[in-house]
Amino acid sequence: MSNSRDVIRGFIVFEGIDGSGTTTQLERLVTRLDARGVPHSASCEPTDGPIGQLIRQALSGVFPASPQTVARLFAADRGEHLYSPGGLVEQATAGRLVVTDRYLFSSLAYQGLTCGPELPASLNAPFPLPEMVLYFHLPPATAARRMAERKSLDIYENTDFQERVATAYEAVMTSFEGSGSSIIRIDAAANALDVEKAVWAAVAPIVTRIAG
Repeated sequence: MSNSRDVIRGFIVFEGIDGSGTTTQLERLVTRLDARGVPHSASCEPTDGPIGQLIRQALSGVFPASPQTVARLFAADRGEHLYSPGGLVEQATAGRLVVTDRYLFSSLAYQGLTCGPELPASLNAPFPLPEMVLYFHLPPATAARRMAERKSLDIYENTDFQERVATAYEAVMTSFEGSGSSIIRIDAAANALDVEKAVWAAVAPIVTRIAG
């Protein structure tokens, strides 16, 4: 099945296994954008909306949802993220750089493992693609050492599962080559400053186009 579909220009996605540093690097990118006065919108999935909060409860184990329910919740949250007033599509259409930590690729990797690939693929097929995906590649053992410092972990944040997710992510990224999204691999094992520089080098042409 082809992964070719509509692409939203000015939309960038950070992807990677838990502990790969996407949240930290999104914050650093926002700091750079702020300093340059670049119009932007930064967000994450799950969102902070009602559906996203329910997902977080499911991932923390507070809400014992089935894997199929979690997959459907992620898709519903993504739909709101994209199309609600002030959502990603509206922001990108207004000429802002839109960056989000996680998107449909994470659903295909994570929920593809927990409930099989068919349901996540079907749920996410209607969604448009970003102009660029930054895939933060990190060995699961390194990610585990980083996550050991966290006060609490969600149901996915264990080494055995993350090893499977890492393999799944590789397959997902490969499947989207030639889809219209530019897939950029980032060495997330490097120090944070070098990762920040690699991120900026990748996104700078898009930033220049939007700022210009």
